Amino acid sequence: MAIIKTKPEHVQMLARLMRAEAEGEGKLGMLMVGNVAINRVIANCLDFKGIRDIPRMIYQSPGGFEAVQKSYFYQRPRSVEVRLAKQVLKGWKYHPASYSLWFFKPAGSCPPTWFNQPNSGRYKSHCFFKPYYKNCPQIFW
Repeated sequence: MAIIKTKPEHVQMLARLMRAEAEGEGKLGMLMVGNVAINRVIANCLDFKGIRDIPRMIYQSPGGFEAVQKSYFYQRPRSVEVRLAKQVLKGWKYHPASYSLWFFKPAGSCPPTWFNQPNSGRYKSHCFFKPYYKNCPQIFW
């Protein structure tokens, strides 16, 4: 059972996002992107108020994902990405993205905060940032 309401085409869209944002980071990197995506739908706080489904989360402007501006985002997802998307939709969480709402790829080391939100860790080339509990308790389940 999914932790957010979704449609089959939304699962495909999430799988495409995970691949486009983190294919070079391997399966675990793609799962972490999925965690951030699902957290944004659940959050209803900070920059993500009113974002209640996968399409709104992906195409949010400002604040969405850069991958939607690239042609490879629009390629059909492979079965492995669909399987990974279904995992995160079931609630599987992967540190340091477990409670993160943001990630980015810095030129150097991860800063301790990003837009006043604490760094929760790094995986390969991406730094992850989670909100303080008081700012967004919904994602800390």
